[in-house]
Amino acid sequence: MTDVSIRLQGLTQGYGKKVVISGLDLTLGAGVFGVLGPNGAGKTTLLRTLATILPPRSGTLEIAGQVVNSGKTARIARQQIGFLPQDFGFYPSFSVYDFVRYVAWLREVPVKQAHASTLRAIEQVDLGDKLKSKMKSLSGGMIRRAGIAAAIVGSPRVILLDEPTVGLDPGQRLQFRALIRSLSDSTVILSTHLVEDVSAICHQVAVMSDGAFVFCGTPADLESQNSPTSAGDTALEQGYMNVLGQTETGVR
Repeated sequence: MTDVSIRLQGLTQGYGKKVVISGLDLTLGAGVFGVLGPNGAGKTTLLRTLATILPPRSGTLEIAGQVVNSGKTARIARQQIGFLPQDFGFYPSFSVYDFVRYVAWLREVPVKQAHASTLRAIEQVDLGDKLKSKMKSLSGGMIRRAGIAAAIVGSPRVILLDEPTVGLDPGQRLQFRALIRSLSDSTVILSTHLVEDVSAICHQVAVMSDGAFVFCGTPADLESQNSPTSAGDTALEQGYMNVLGQTETGVR
């Protein structure tokens, strides 16, 4: 098994005539990779491409050793991908168990493992007492946690999380961070606006602007980009804002 879970080479992506991502390269193994960036930077488009929802316009997409270049190869890759979109749909009458178990079926988790994997994922997000509760009866934070359970069920090699802590209270966010730290064998990509989540759990971080990575490194590397004149309450926030300020003035 290759140690590389995600490989992008010259990825270009867009909608209609609009190019959102152009010539993006990325190689990732196990660990937590944070993607920061303002609205419209291309973060969600990147995750939807990695999830094989959007086929690349050009370039190479490889997931867990599988080059994705057709419907057949995309289906194979999806067996190794857990994806939590910012907004996700569900059948309101499904119980929490039904919802997570259905996602396990979609991902083709082996039948003999699916039940236990579903229960384990639900327990990991602290929804064990809501196993039989209807999705429509859950609070916004609980729905979010059910979505995280669906993303991790079956222990996929690649886990893509788009703004996963939206709707979680501070205690639940701490639980989420502990959960992500436990997924050491997976490649987790966390797209977020919350710099503090990146500081707490990410091994690497990229800042995205206008469909390109304008910074890649560790959270400590990003902190080192701070400036006394940058906006922000922490060194990491200041580094992030300074990097974005440099791109706005054309300095790379």
